[in-house]
Amino acid sequence: MGRMRIPSRVLHTGAAVSALALLVTGCSAGADGGDEEATAAAASAAVPAGDPGGHATAEADAPAGDGVTDDDVEAARKIVADMSDEELTGSVVMLTYNGTDVDAAAQVIEERHLAGAIVMGYNLDEGADADAVGDVTTTLAAAAGERGWPVAIGVDQEGGPVARLDQAALDFPPLMAAGAAEDEDVTRDAIRAQAQDLRDMGFTLNFSPVADLTIGADDPVINVRSPGDDPERVSAVVDAAVDGFTSTGLASSAKHFPGHGHLTTDSHEELPVSDESLDDLSGDSYEPFRTATEAGVPMMLVGHIGLPGAEDVPATLNADVYESLREDVGFEGVAVTDALNMGAVSEEPGQETVKAIQAGADLALMPPDSGDAVAALGEALDSGDLERERLEEAATRVVAMQLWQARVGVVGGESADGADADTREAGVDADEALTALADDSLTVLAGECAFEDPTDSIAVSGGSDDARAAFTEAAEAAGLTVEEGADVTVGLGAGAGVDVVVGTSGPWNVEDSGADTIVEVYDGNPASFTAVAKYLSGDLDATGRAPVEVSSDAPDCAGG
Repeated sequence: MGRMRIPSRVLHTGAAVSALALLVTGCSAGADGGDEEATAAAASAAVPAGDPGGHATAEADAPAGDGVTDDDVEAARKIVADMSDEELTGSVVMLTYNGTDVDAAAQVIEERHLAGAIVMGYNLDEGADADAVGDVTTTLAAAAGERGWPVAIGVDQEGGPVARLDQAALDFPPLMAAGAAEDEDVTRDAIRAQAQDLRDMGFTLNFSPVADLTIGADDPVINVRSPGDDPERVSAVVDAAVDGFTSTGLASSAKHFPGHGHLTTDSHEELPVSDESLDDLSGDSYEPFRTATEAGVPMMLVGHIGLPGAEDVPATLNADVYESLREDVGFEGVAVTDALNMGAVSEEPGQETVKAIQAGADLALMPPDSGDAVAALGEALDSGDLERERLEEAATRVVAMQLWQARVGVVGGESADGADADTREAGVDADEALTALADDSLTVLAGECAFEDPTDSIAVSGGSDDARAAFTEAAEAAGLTVEEGADVTVGLGAGAGVDVVVGTSGPWNVEDSGADTIVEVYDGNPASFTAVAKYLSGDLDATGRAPVEVSSDAPDCAGG
C-alpha cells in the first residue's frame, strides 16, 4: 500500500448544474419538548454547509463525494429569503436535549424551526442497538414537516475515547491509529466504513475528524484523538478522512480550530488560554485545517480557546478567529461552534449564541437552552444588534449543506427514494477496513518489528477485567492459547516483569514500562487486539510508526 502524501488537488470544481428539486415531508412529534438543557458535558461537533459567496462545486447529479453544488447554494438562498424571523433565528441553532424523549425533542425542532439536533449517549436507552438508534433519527428527521429543508442529525462519533453510540456503532479507533498507519488508502476505507455505518443509522453529519496537532502526554483533551504532532502527517490523515466521509454523503467537520492540541486545560471544564497568537498558530497548526478546506470539508468546528489579548473570550465568540478561518485558511463552508454548554463558555442565557453568530459562526451547537438561544437571536435581530445580512449568510450556509445531503438521499432515518443506489459510492467491507487499519497501525516502541520468539501460548495480566477478557477473546480467535504459566507473558497497559507490554491509550503511557517488547495499538478494540495476537504468533510484522515523539529507542518499522 502506498505511503501517505499531501494532495494538491481541490475536490470542488465549477460546473453548470440542472435545477434542484427537493421535497422533504414528514409528521411532527406531538410531545411537549420543554426546555433542553444538557446535563452531561459534550465533546465537540459541527454542522455542514455550502458557501453563499459562491463556492466552486460539481454537478448536481454527480456522486455524493462532490459535495455542495452552486445549485444547492442558490436553492438555499431562495429558501432563506422566504424565511420568517422565527425560521431564520432557529435555522442556525442545533439542539441538545436531556434524556431519551425523542418525541419531545422533535417537537422542539419543529416549533422553533431549528437546524437539527445532536444525539448524545444520554439520549439513548442503555444497550441501544443500531435499530434503536435508527428509530431516534427517524423521529428527528420527521420534525422537518413540510418546511422544505431537512433536519440535520449529528453525532460526535470520532472513535476511541469519543464514541457516543456505544455498541450500536462500529468499534472504531481514534485517529492516532491512522497517524501511525501512514497509509491514506487504509484510512479512507476505514472512515468510509464508519461513515456508511452512521449513515445507515440515519445520521447526516459526524463531528470528526480531529485536525489538531497534539503535544501528547500533557494534552488532557485531544491526545490520541489527534493523528499526531506532525502537520504533514496530520494533514494527510485529515484529507483521507474528509474524502471518506464525503464519498458517502455524510457531512464531516474538522476540529478544533484554531488548534486545541497544544493546550493543557480541559475546555469542558474551563477556558484554556493559548500562549500562541493567531499569527503563531497560522503556521503548522493551521496546515491540517487548510488541507481539510482543500479536500472540501463542509464544516469547520471552532474550539473554546482564549488567545493573547482576548484571554477571557472563547475563540467561538471571537470575530478575529472567524476572520482568520475565512482569510488565512480560505474556508467557505459552515463555521460551527464547539458545544456552547461547555464550562469554557460563561454568558447570560442565550447571549452565547448571539455573540457566536455576531462573531461569524454559522451554527450554534448545543446552547444550554435552545429557547433562550432563539429568543435572544430574535431580540438582537429586532434591535439591530445582529444584522439580518449576517444571519441570512449563516442560514444559507447551513441550509445549502442540508440540501446537498437531501439531494443524495441523506435525510435522516431512511434514505430518500432509493437515492443511495445512484449516488452513494460503492461500499467497503467494514471488517476488512478496520483490520487493515489495526494491522498497519501496530507500533513497536521497544523490541523488534517482527516478534523475535513467535509463540502459540501466552499469559495475560494487567488492565481491567473487561480489557483482559477482550484481549483473551481476540488472542484465542487468532489461534493463541491463553493460560497461566505460559512462556510469554503479556501485560495490558503496563506490568512489572512481563515480556510484552501492550499500550492502548497513547505511547507516552507505556514507553517507559521497561519490558523488552512494547507495542502500542492506540485503542482496545477487537481489531487492535487481534493485530497484537498476530504479531506475537509471527503472522504479522509491525509497520506502524509512533505519530508523536517518544523517548524509547523504537525501531523504524515503517514500510516494513
